Amino acid sequence: MTRPDTPRDERSVRSDVLPGKGATAKATVDGHGIVTQWNEAARGLLGYLPAEIVGRPAADLLHAASPARAEVPAALRSPSPPIRLNGRATLLRRDGSTVELGLLAHRRASTAGPPEWLVVSAIPRPVHAVEDEELMRRALLQGPCTMAVYDSGLRLRWAHHDLRRVLGLDQEEMRGLRLSEFLPGPDTEAAERTMRRVLETGEQRELDLTTPIPGHPRPLAWSIGIAPLLDDEGRVAGVILSAHDMTGPRTARQRLTLLNEASVRIGSTLDIDRTAQELADVAAPALADFVTVDLLPTVHDGGEPRPGSPGDHVLLRRVAAQSVFPGCPEAVLRPGQVAAYPDFSPSAECLKAERGLLHRMIDAAVARWADEDPARAAMIRRFGFHSMMAVPLRARGITLGVANFSRHRRPEPFEEDDLLLAEEMTARAAVCVDNARRYTHERHTALALQRSLLPRTLPPSAAVELASSYRPADSRSGVGGDWFDVIRLAGARVALVVGDVVGHGVRASAAMGRLRTAVRTLADVDLPPDELLTHLDDLISHLTAESESGAGDPDAAEAAYAQVGATCLYAVYDPVSRRCSLARAGHPPPVLVTPDGTATLLDLPGGPPLGLGSLPFEAVDLELPEGSLLALYTDGLIETRCQDVDKAIDTLRRTLARPADSLDGLCRMVLAKLLPGHPADDVALLLARTRGLGADQVATWELPNDPAVVARARRDAAERLAAWGFEEAAFTMELVVSELVTNAIRHATPPIRLRLIHDRALICEVSDSSSTSPHLRRARAFDEGGRGLLLVAQLTESWGTRQTATGKTIWAELAVPTP
Repeated sequence: MTRPDTPRDERSVRSDVLPGKGATAKATVDGHGIVTQWNEAARGLLGYLPAEIVGRPAADLLHAASPARAEVPAALRSPSPPIRLNGRATLLRRDGSTVELGLLAHRRASTAGPPEWLVVSAIPRPVHAVEDEELMRRALLQGPCTMAVYDSGLRLRWAHHDLRRVLGLDQEEMRGLRLSEFLPGPDTEAAERTMRRVLETGEQRELDLTTPIPGHPRPLAWSIGIAPLLDDEGRVAGVILSAHDMTGPRTARQRLTLLNEASVRIGSTLDIDRTAQELADVAAPALADFVTVDLLPTVHDGGEPRPGSPGDHVLLRRVAAQSVFPGCPEAVLRPGQVAAYPDFSPSAECLKAERGLLHRMIDAAVARWADEDPARAAMIRRFGFHSMMAVPLRARGITLGVANFSRHRRPEPFEEDDLLLAEEMTARAAVCVDNARRYTHERHTALALQRSLLPRTLPPSAAVELASSYRPADSRSGVGGDWFDVIRLAGARVALVVGDVVGHGVRASAAMGRLRTAVRTLADVDLPPDELLTHLDDLISHLTAESESGAGDPDAAEAAYAQVGATCLYAVYDPVSRRCSLARAGHPPPVLVTPDGTATLLDLPGGPPLGLGSLPFEAVDLELPEGSLLALYTDGLIETRCQDVDKAIDTLRRTLARPADSLDGLCRMVLAKLLPGHPADDVALLLARTRGLGADQVATWELPNDPAVVARARRDAAERLAAWGFEEAAFTMELVVSELVTNAIRHATPPIRLRLIHDRALICEVSDSSSTSPHLRRARAFDEGGRGLLLVAQLTESWGTRQTATGKTIWAELAVPTP
């Protein structure tokens, strides 16, 4: 192969170094130091054709005296070779001459095996000072960085063309002026003070500047660097200011921050009003000067709105408002007020379009809407509203209301980016409002169900004076399963019941209703308190077993939990004997206040909660003086968040012992003393002040086991009714006494006792020592008996039987004749 002549080779080199024609020599060296690629610029630099150099060791190109000949292999053999090598090296040309160049080698991954090295070098070219100065001048004038040069007096000497564009001033109009003179304001004065410190210290400084500039709708944000300019002797002769417009990125960051704040602050509770107010609080003043949130009335009430837009003419209720001014003086409506919005109003228009809309106050539809409402037009003129956004609150395909964002203090109007931000914030708020609406609907349903299951009025009773109070839990906890009841029993007695189903919501209320019905059913059988709780415990165990049989149904599991978590206190008071029998199943014990003002927490056997079926229940009998007060309550009254149980019980005892005008007033005193404004759990409170029936209201006779005594019993009963002033009922009472006493003599065992009670009704009771109970049956045509109880049932209001410790009692009740 012949070596090309030098002139041709020099021409090749010179053409290779022209700009845009491969003026960078490149070569690739594999991990073993073998050249694998060789470009045309490298051929022009050293004279080797690719075929002559590819495959040879790269070290052959290094001059023997070059330090790189020993340093480079050592660096490559190190345990952790560098990712880059740079320096100067002496290379051998093809014609034997040498050239010293700066080399830069990059270590990179290779698809063929171990990492390889890319070696590059810029081919030397003649230096043209004039050309370089021209490029520098063009760079200063046309570069992306906005710059300005100030002398030692901080007078402008030169300004980048972009600065002239931003300020709207020509360079000659600004030359010789200070920054605070052609752009006055507190922000530029602060920047000028920073420039003065740079002049004095010679140290570079940076600052952020946000200032309004004429011709721009909103203040511009700048990131500014200020550096000293030194003369040949190193003295500070001026400063150079470089500024980067950060308005777009900073605005984007502010919007993201505001959106993140909205996601955190909106929806902190399940209260509709609170959620709407949180949207208004986040948006004002960060996005708007005045924000209102209006909801459809059905939504605010927890109802189910219809799908789609609400139509042309809509009614909206003001729920929340916020302003840059305290008290929201711009508001035409106050929270809670309802207003009609015509179809051309911004609110109705955005609901119809189902998307957010931008408006200027000079728009024809907005002007017409304002003109038809003089109060609104006056507010627009007074505060200078200039732009607004109306954004619908939509969630899960339904329309909930509208949020309006307005500006009057900030001069810049809303933009499309502002509308996107408002729509995103409103969409998040709409989901929270819909969650609150659904919860409100469920709470109203549970509360209505519970109130329908609780007694609306307490039945009148000669045995006790009654007062009650029920306080539902706060909206955060939901309605629970607390209940109370008063049941009239035979013999002028009364049953007092208080219970609690653990849990909240509709299921707890439904479980409470089932328990109350079961208690009333068992009370009709006239069981003692301990036996009643035992039957109730068995009933709940069976219901729980039925619920657990559907293990795959989560609703059944929830119902089972509600049944197992029930507690109950059952008490029966007899005004004749003035004795009270009580039993409880895991329920807080009652408080007894005697007539002398002593308040005591009754020590009753606790018993397990209902549904466990593990331990028996035990009843306690007490003799209560007339005028004693029994307080039955649920645990929500004493297990509050603000005090412990012992202190709460002590407060309850002291409050119940205080004098009060009435039992209702005492109820209010107890709740005010023990409960916070919004209790975390339901509270049921039942107060009963005992009464006694005097000797003039009860008549008792012990009867021998002789059929002849029946006539005397009829005569004694008639005489007693005449003494009470009920002669008209004497005939009926004689028939009832005759039948019941005759049955006792025929079928029971002595002793036999007849008792008449004058209460709200006339009650006849016949007791004996037999445990067998009579049954009502219909006698056939030729039967000798079987018609007596049928006759009693026809003549009386009600009749029944109850077991006693010594036998049974059969009773019948006649209505008191009207005088």
